[in-house]
Amino acid sequence: MWDHEIRAMASTHAIIAASVFMATVIPAALVPGFSVYGTHLLWIYSTSGAVTAVSVAVFWLLGVTPPTKKHTLGYKLSRLLRSCLYFFLSCLFFHTVVVLYGAPLIESALETFSLAVLLTSLTTLRCLCVLGPNVQAWIRVFSRHGAMSVWDTCLQITVACTVVGAWVGAFPIPLDWDRPWQVWPVSCSLGAMIGFLTGLVAAPVWIHYHRKQLTYKCK
Repeated sequence: MWDHEIRAMASTHAIIAASVFMATVIPAALVPGFSVYGTHLLWIYSTSGAVTAVSVAVFWLLGVTPPTKKHTLGYKLSRLLRSCLYFFLSCLFFHTVVVLYGAPLIESALETFSLAVLLTSLTTLRCLCVLGPNVQAWIRVFSRHGAMSVWDTCLQITVACTVVGAWVGAFPIPLDWDRPWQVWPVSCSLGAMIGFLTGLVAAPVWIHYHRKQLTYKCK
């Protein structure tokens, strides 16, 4: 029933995953000394920027975002500004949550905020691309049985995988192994990215094999 949408989803996810790969490889070839560990913040902003740009472009081309009822320039600008505001507020939210979970409040504040930017790019940005700046729609999607389309289900899976990945990535930090990936916030950001990429693969596969059981309410 949703084979076309599942194929479009798989193609979209492949393009986004490729952007992560390119955002890692290209700086390594162009920037002396670039590495995921050694210049970790640069890697975070490189991948965040790539995922943001590619996601916005691909979802806009697919027309996944709900169409707006108004087509005036003022309304579109208002929507864009609200999206930017939600993105920034999401960064502050993730920063606060990470601090409450034990990250340094003052020391390494830049590293913590950079992790928040990465998490926002991998989660909140997808909400903005799929649902628009509509908080009520976000609450609906992440409530029980709130998905109304395969893209909503995909959103649930990818966001959950990203957050769980970041959380699992925090476990090795206090261990006395003296590894470069234990420096804050390397393991958390790598965990988030691995979780995100896992979600990109898992979402279309899970939806494909459960498509007969999936039932969506009419919008």
